[in-house]
Order: sequence, then structure tokens, then C-alpha cells
Amino acid sequence: MRIATMTIAAALLAGCATTPTGLPPVSVLATGETEPVGTANEDAADDPAIWRNAAGPSQSLIVATDKKAGLYVYGLDGQVRSFFDAGAVNNVDLVELDDGTVIVAASDRIDPANSHISTFTLDTASGELTSLGRFPSGPGEGYGFCMSQHGSLTALMVTKEGNLREYEIAEWAPGEVPKAELVREMSVPSQPEGCIFDERDGTLYVGEEMAGIWRFADGATTGELVAAIDNQYLVADVEGLAIAPEGEDGGYLVASSQGDNAYEVFSLPDMTPVGRFAIGAGTYGSAEETDGIALDTRNFGPDYPQGLFIAQDGINPPNAQNFKLVSWKAVRAALGL
Repeated sequence: MRIATMTIAAALLAGCATTPTGLPPVSVLATGETEPVGTANEDAADDPAIWRNAAGPSQSLIVATDKKAGLYVYGLDGQVRSFFDAGAVNNVDLVELDDGTVIVAASDRIDPANSHISTFTLDTASGELTSLGRFPSGPGEGYGFCMSQHGSLTALMVTKEGNLREYEIAEWAPGEVPKAELVREMSVPSQPEGCIFDERDGTLYVGEEMAGIWRFADGATTGELVAAIDNQYLVADVEGLAIAPEGEDGGYLVASSQGDNAYEVFSLPDMTPVGRFAIGAGTYGSAEETDGIALDTRNFGPDYPQGLFIAQDGINPPNAQNFKLVSWKAVRAALGL
């Protein structure tokens, strides 16, 4: 018994010694949370996307993945509006077209050898998703995903192997699988996931989980590592990315520093670190091991007057994983932005 106890203690000490911790984050509290995803006792919740209701911002919607089962649609009250059994979808994004149509798409990893992009329309009145079908997006396991409307409607597939493929959605119609054309191929050296486009100029940011954040100029096929894992500002894994644009090229890029349950904020365009925050224990609990994040800095009603930040919560006892909602105003105040 003594030997076993000593062995366990040594293992715990070794774990503490080798677990990196970044610079101390400031704490903010969640203002709300979603109902848990349906897959219990699993790493299941993963990535959120936000649709803003311009006519009634507090009636906006969240689309989020249970990567073992499908897509949830939530209200800002955290209640489930609908669930679509889409199978293994990992990351999700959405765009609202000029005619008001909301296109939702997700990285489909049902076939781990060949990625696909699953597409839907969102009925913003009912919160229901309607499938448009899935189209192939090249070899490799579908993993990260993001969309852009800079210039044209495009979708970026990020495979687990490190390949990035951008497709232009050239044509779509209700009830039909969109027609897509491969327009750009890129790569990073090891496993990536999180990605985000800056809609102002088409710049793409991609998180390479064990290395840092890459930046690709609009149309470029080679990028630059603009924020490396340093165990101060970023602690591996780098996961979700989100952007808070201000002016022509200013604002902030936010990254999930999953290794120490924090979020790093970088100023744009220079990518200078300006602070770290964590979601602390409060009415809705803290957030740990965050994968996907989403941010929209427009007004979402009295609880989120300067924007809404959403983070996946990887540890949410006694319930399954869910998503925490945070006021961007509170983040800005905590960091002095």
C-alpha cells in the first residue's frame, strides 16, 4: 500500500511539473449557458456559431456541434430550439446572404479517410435546420471549418492531417447540394483545427494546435506563424479562434489556450498580446478545456450590449458538456481594452 501511495504521489508531482501554465488570466463570469449536449460522458460539444437577429438581437440563435451526434440550435436563453441528427460533424460556421438566407455548414467526419462539408439552411423563425446535403472536400479527416463572404461565398475545410482547402460555393438552391469549386490549397506542418476569416480583407487565421497561429493573406497559399506556443500567452493546444474587428484593420483576435483553460487576446493587425482571461466559477460555472469559440461584437440586447462571446465548456459536471455565454463588455472591462 505504501509503495502504491508513493507511486501515485510521484506521478501526480511529475504531472504538475510538466503541465505548463501561462501568465495569470483575469476572471470573467458567464452570463448564461446552453443546455448540455445529448452525448453524455464523452468529449462531445465542440464548436459554436452565432446568428444575430437584427430586428430583435436578444432573439438571436446559436448553432453548435455535438461532434458525436449532430447540430443543436439554441436561443440566447440557452434552451434548445432544435436538433439535427447530422452524425459526426466537428466544427460549424454560418453566413447570412443578402436575401436573408442563412447558410450553415459543418466539417463532416463521418468518413475519416475522406472529408465532406455538410450544408444546411437555418429557419430563423423556428430555429429549424434543413439539410442541403454534403459535398466532398478532399482526402483526410474533416476537422476545422470556417466560412467567408469576402469577395465570394467560400468554405474552408481544415483536415486533421494539416491540409487546408478553400471552396467557392458557386451555386446553390433550396433542396439541392451546393456546387463548389476548389480555389485554394494550403497546409500547416501538424494538426490544426480552429480558423477564422477577417471579412474586411480576407485574411485567414488558422490554429496549429501544438505550434501556434498562422496567418494567410487573401488568396495566398503560404502563410506565416504570427503567434507561437510560448507557455505564457498560448499553452497548447491552440483551439478555437474568433475575431473582434475595429476600423479598417484594428481590433482583436481571440484564441482558446486550451492547455491552461484560458483565452488569449491579440491586437490586430500586429498580433501583439494584450491580455488573457478565463471564465471563472459563478452562477453558471467556469469553463475548462475549451475547443471552439465564437464572438460577435454587435449588440445582442441588455445582457450583451457590446457583443457576445461563446466558449465550449469541456468540463461541466454533473452534466454533459455545454457552451458558456459571456458579455464581451465584461471581457473588455476586465482587460482594460
